[in-house]
Amino acid sequence: MAQETLNQGMIMRTLDWAYDKAINGIPGFYSAEEMANDYLKGNGSLTDKVNSLIRWQNAKSATSGFLSGLGGVITLPVTIPANIASVMYVQIRMIAAIAHMAGYDLRDDRVKTLVYTCLCGNAAKDIVKEFGIKLGTKLTETAIKKISAEVIVKINQTVGFRLLTKFGEKGMINLGKAIPLVGGVIGGTIDGISTNLIGNVARDTFLATS
Repeated sequence: MAQETLNQGMIMRTLDWAYDKAINGIPGFYSAEEMANDYLKGNGSLTDKVNSLIRWQNAKSATSGFLSGLGGVITLPVTIPANIASVMYVQIRMIAAIAHMAGYDLRDDRVKTLVYTCLCGNAAKDIVKEFGIKLGTKLTETAIKKISAEVIVKINQTVGFRLLTKFGEKGMINLGKAIPLVGGVIGGTIDGISTNLIGNVARDTFLATS
């Protein structure tokens, strides 16, 4: 069956869907806050706990059983390949959990936008830099409050465009080679959007101390 041509609107609707499911939970899966609270019970520093979460989520996103199970309970908001939607959910939940572990309010639209930005990996810093937001340094409550609704819209648009480029025809081919499709196993690593890289960007964004 032919898929509808992927566009920026579909990407954004899928991001919003994934964020809602990550925050409010899906039957049989921890919400971001529940997962974060579970890892906070572990040993070591906050950074150690976050690194443990990243390692586990990286392994999980590469297993067919997890994504197959997820595929059985998700109802997608748009016609988008289930493997792409599943990975978006896994990665957004991971980033949101890291943000919660660092004390951020996941129901703040500004925090949600920063979560989305982390999905762009190393490009995240460049995306927000023009709006006066410097990732890699401590994001104070005051700094976050300065992010206006207009800036949120502009950042989200940029993120949507970046992800559309990654998930475009070439990107979808790479993704298909890398991620287990629901009902099948395809080995490898995620080309250019590895969960590990995105987790590291999220850690450096929300746990920065300087």
